[in-house]
Amino acid sequence: MNTQTDAIHFGYEKDSQGTMAVPIYMSTAYEFRDSKHAADLFALKELGNIYTRLMNPTNAVFEKRFAQVEGGIAAIATASGMSAIFSTIVNLCEAGDNILVANAVYGGTSTLTSHTIKRMGITTKNFDVTNPGNLEELIDEKTKLIIFESLSNPALEVAEFETIVNIANKHNIITCVDNTVATSFLCRPLDLGCDIVVHSTSKYTGGQGLALGGIIVEGELCEAKIKGNSRYAHFNEPDESYHGLVYADLPFPSFIMRILLCVLRDLGATASPFNSWLMIQGLETLSLRIKEHSKNALAIAKFLDNHPKVKKVNYPLLNNDKNFQRANKYLNNGASGLLSFELESYEKALSVTDSTELFSVVVNIGDSKSLIVHPASTTHQQLNNEELKACGISDSLVRISAGIESIDDLIEDLTKALN
Repeated sequence: MNTQTDAIHFGYEKDSQGTMAVPIYMSTAYEFRDSKHAADLFALKELGNIYTRLMNPTNAVFEKRFAQVEGGIAAIATASGMSAIFSTIVNLCEAGDNILVANAVYGGTSTLTSHTIKRMGITTKNFDVTNPGNLEELIDEKTKLIIFESLSNPALEVAEFETIVNIANKHNIITCVDNTVATSFLCRPLDLGCDIVVHSTSKYTGGQGLALGGIIVEGELCEAKIKGNSRYAHFNEPDESYHGLVYADLPFPSFIMRILLCVLRDLGATASPFNSWLMIQGLETLSLRIKEHSKNALAIAKFLDNHPKVKKVNYPLLNNDKNFQRANKYLNNGASGLLSFELESYEKALSVTDSTELFSVVVNIGDSKSLIVHPASTTHQQLNNEELKACGISDSLVRISAGIESIDDLIEDLTKALN
């Protein structure tokens, strides 16, 4: 079926009540038929609900549906987008390993990979996501993961997928793409040869800023990279914490199964069933909303690009943007509602941000309402000057998340704020 149809119907078989809406199963645990049934579930002789930290019927519908929309073979929902990224890293890495992370990534991803995981003995090397010529020379026998964003926040860099994927495949290394900004309807990283996709579903998927959530999607190509690969020995050797289970030998997607049976089991960054239910509602209309977000963002970008007080606009579908060719190669039907622009000074950036009336000063993105923020003093404040420069963020940069209001009203608001 068409992806837009899958986003509305896939993964839900109506219960005995015939409910059209997916029910919210707010239960921590589930009754077993008998002791043997319980033992078989724990031994993976049978799949079923055990405890909501591991699985839940509402979460399961969201996971099946999202995997289908993203073109993956399995997915697992998490408590937030950051927990999805962290879970992916710890599922693959241990002390002494290293990961390769794009220079242009969300501030939270930057601090996690540059600082927090260092205390766990995992180090990070950075590469240019738009010109990854030095990527191969950064790889060694301890490199376990390459992380980048399909469309970066807030610099709006479009990843050079082909080069990154070719190098990763040459060295049999797993790639993970944060597809939050582009969404499944504008970019398909798994179709472009990537292995894992993560999202902060708090953003465009939810669409109204109501709840936190994240999701990890495993692609079909990931299995071949894990099976028999000495880089990922822990997938191919018995897990003593699970009675000698070998994940690569399971008849299920091994990356997601290890997240479920090990990472969520031990770290507990589980999605709330209520939040997953909200994400299901958002996913149903995402294909329509992202087109409107993208249309409004492009109109705003063109307006700002011609404004005398704006020094530079970052939006990949502007003809003069350095990402324009890659955007046309890797994105479909738009470039999201996210854009950023530079003004003459730090003071002017704050003044414009504070002078808008229809735009709300908020650090989230992807809401139906339009949002504006000054990244250097908020979302990326924890980065030093060198790190900010690497991410493409100056102290005069303003970020906009274009909502789905009337474009005439949005441009009128920005016109007043800029004057």
